[in-house]
This record gives sequence, C-alpha cells and structure tokens, in this order.
Amino acid sequence: MVSQEQRRRQLAREKFLRQQQRRTAARRKARTRNSVIASVLGVVVIGGAALWTTGALKSDSGKKDDKAAASPSAKSKAPDPCAKPAAGSVKKLSWKKEPAMTIATSAQYTMKLATTCGDIDVALKAAAAPHTVNSFDFLAGQGFFDHSKCHRLTTNGIYVLQCGDPTGTGTGGPGYTIPDENLKDKSLKGNVYPAGTVAMANTGQAHTGGSQFFLVYQDSQLPPSYTPFGTISASGMQVLKKIAAAGENTGAGDGAPNATVVINKAAVTKS
Repeated sequence: MVSQEQRRRQLAREKFLRQQQRRTAARRKARTRNSVIASVLGVVVIGGAALWTTGALKSDSGKKDDKAAASPSAKSKAPDPCAKPAAGSVKKLSWKKEPAMTIATSAQYTMKLATTCGDIDVALKAAAAPHTVNSFDFLAGQGFFDHSKCHRLTTNGIYVLQCGDPTGTGTGGPGYTIPDENLKDKSLKGNVYPAGTVAMANTGQAHTGGSQFFLVYQDSQLPPSYTPFGTISASGMQVLKKIAAAGENTGAGDGAPNATVVINKAAVTKS
C-alpha cells in the first residue's frame, strides 16, 4: 500500500517531468522559429535565380500568400502610409560577372533610395566594403533598382526591411555574386546588427551576395555573416520606422510589407 507521503512525492515527480517536457518543446520551437526568421536573409543569386537555403521559407508567392490573404491580420492591416509608385517599370538586366572596380575607396559615397514612403539616405563604407559599394554604384547607375519593390519585412526576432530584388519575389539578382566584406566591423558587437545598418543578404554560404540587401530598423541578433556596407541617416530611419509600423501581411512576423514600398529611383553619389 502506497502511503500519502509516497503518493505526494510521485505526483511531484510527474509534475516536474511534465514541466521539463513543456520547456524542452518550447525551446525547440523557439530555435526553429529563430532559424526560420534568420533564413529570410539567405538567398542564392547566382545567374539571377534564387533558392532559399531552407525549405521553411519559399518565395513570397503561391500558397503562403493565399493563407495570408485569408488570415484576420491580413484583412485588418494598417493603412498604407506610402504614396503611389512613380510611372515606369523595372528593367530586366543581368550580367555574367562582377563589374570592374571604378570607385575611389578613399572617397565618400552616399546612396539615396527615393522610395514611395520617403527618401532613405545611406552613407556607404567604400573603404571597408569596396566590392559591395562598387557593385551598388554600378547597379544604381544602370537603373537596376528603379521601380523595384522592397519585398519583405520581418517584425519578430529580427527587424529588417529587405530590398534589392527587381522581381519583387525574393528570387532575383544581378546574375553575379560579390565577396563578403567588413564582417568584423566595429559596429557589430555581440552578434547584433544595430539599428541603422544596411547589409547584404546571402545564402548563408561565403561570398554569395548579389543585389538583395536589408535595412535594420531595430537592433537585430544575427551572426556576423552579412556584409555591413552602409549606415542610414536619421531622416531615413524615420521613413524606415514608418514602414515597419504598418506591419507585414501575414501577421506572423515575416511577410510582404503592408506599406507599398517601391524604390522609385536609387542613386549613388561621390562627395
């Protein structure tokens, strides 16, 4: 016969085991969520076609969008804070290799993204990331980014707006890749990309950046694997936060921005 004390101890052990199982399941779920969110920044851009590095995230089309359209959060999205896009269409451009180096690494360069939501000015780090800045100078000069949508906003775990794909699907690129640079930038402390950073998206593999980039509107925990090549101005941060405040279309923290964010024109200037 089991005494009351033995029964009490048995129940306590069973309760403890249940708590441990719930905690283990919660940690596993959190790890999965964080890896999925981080993979938003990973795209292969070789040959102008992209593949996600994990099956958990596909391009921003098809079934994922159908579900988002049917969700309550998608139906009750915030008002669009941005203006209508300028007249014009995206150019279909592609190159087989990285452009020749033409920038002066000792000079100061600024990139202006004239978007439907306002201008975002970025001070570029030519000395620390010359290949990246040179590529953006080339692509902007060719009108590669003009009339393209910023196709993805994350609002959970990492806090970024992703742009630079003229197809607007997360699958586009310039046809060539550029090397990783500046991964030991002094701004990256404790694996945090601070608010105001502009950095390259990639596959998660070395030297796979193309044209897609992300703008950080709130400090984001990420491995130092994404080339930081610019810093957003104070006025540009206000525009970025306005876009973020409108949310994204899935309600799950990762989707297309509710704001209609279109780069009417991108330009890089030397000062």
